[in-house]
Amino acid sequence: MTGLDATIFLIPVLAVLAPLVARVLGRWVRVPIVVFELVLGIVVGPSVLGWAQPAEFAEMLSNYGLAMLFFVAGSEIEFGAFRGRTGRRAIGGWFVSLAAGIGAAWLLAPGEAAVVIGIALCSTALGTLMPILRDEGELRTPFGQTISAVGAIGEFGPLIAISLFLGGRSPGIATIVLLVFMAVAGLAIWWAFRMPQGALHRFVDASLHTSGQFAIRVVFLILAVLVAVSVLLDLDMLLGAFTAGIVWRLLMRDAEPAAREAVESKIEAVAFGFLVPIFFIYTGVTFDLAALLADPALLLALPLILVLLLLIRGVPSMLAAPLDADRRDRIAVAFFGATGLPIIVAVTAIGVDEKIITSGVASALVGAGMLSVLLYPLIGTLIRREPVTATAPLEDDLA
Repeated sequence: MTGLDATIFLIPVLAVLAPLVARVLGRWVRVPIVVFELVLGIVVGPSVLGWAQPAEFAEMLSNYGLAMLFFVAGSEIEFGAFRGRTGRRAIGGWFVSLAAGIGAAWLLAPGEAAVVIGIALCSTALGTLMPILRDEGELRTPFGQTISAVGAIGEFGPLIAISLFLGGRSPGIATIVLLVFMAVAGLAIWWAFRMPQGALHRFVDASLHTSGQFAIRVVFLILAVLVAVSVLLDLDMLLGAFTAGIVWRLLMRDAEPAAREAVESKIEAVAFGFLVPIFFIYTGVTFDLAALLADPALLLALPLILVLLLLIRGVPSMLAAPLDADRRDRIAVAFFGATGLPIIVAVTAIGVDEKIITSGVASALVGAGMLSVLLYPLIGTLIRREPVTATAPLEDDLA
């Protein structure tokens, strides 16, 4: 069996195994499934058993999975969370994180490497947190909406920073290119608002249980168009994927709840049942554990980076906590806000490709991101008081 054959065979096996392991261990401790996907990928990859190897086809599917993860994150944003105090403080907290991240990184690695590390340290894994919040019944609570706002800024902000500072262009040209993309995105959002939705929703509803599956086909069309625009403008494709999720949410905003939930269920099935697990497992397969173990300094840096994520991203996230949040809730916001991985993977890959950082540094950052996904949501959930079942809107957003 070739390396490609083994990898393509093992990925679906591990994708099935991960939730089974999570369910068994869930009797004692709740660990996000993505942790098991990452760990299992490392175990079967070149770093340990060597059964699976990096392969071009698997990498392509992994990129689709990453794009789908950001699409789902964009489609699940609660825009009400950005009104008033919550939105202002989430945005302000992210700028504090960006400045603190680049400043701290500059002390460790002056120059362009500080930008890569700083962007990694100011990210939040909204796409990873959404399933956790959904499973905990927190998505519609004030706490959940706060995390949604913090996470949305923690993913969208770094994508903008990557486009401005790591695209190989001067800041002026990069700004112009980004404005062009924003104009295209704005046009897509305007189209989503103005398009006659009655006929669209009727067609979506009529094809929900047929081979036509019109809604899913439209999702992939919107995703492909905006990702293609990002690539053509030499921007990170995740910017297009995130925007595509926002456009789709706006298109379906007035659909019948039953139809909207059915479509969301199908999208989640494609994302979390197929593409997203491939991304996380393949990230484990390609994780350079050897480079990390070969340098004791990088290995010792793992807990330091984990603490930096909490201080640089988590603490400023507390600014967006609801007005009536107690100390435990605010600390929980910090741990959820400090959870990062997808942006860390994306920005370190750019840094390695551009020879800004070494593979070992990238592995240390990604390793810390893995640990943050393993530990921080778990700690935040344990600290957090029992979930509130009410779905009342954020009272502090009226401030």
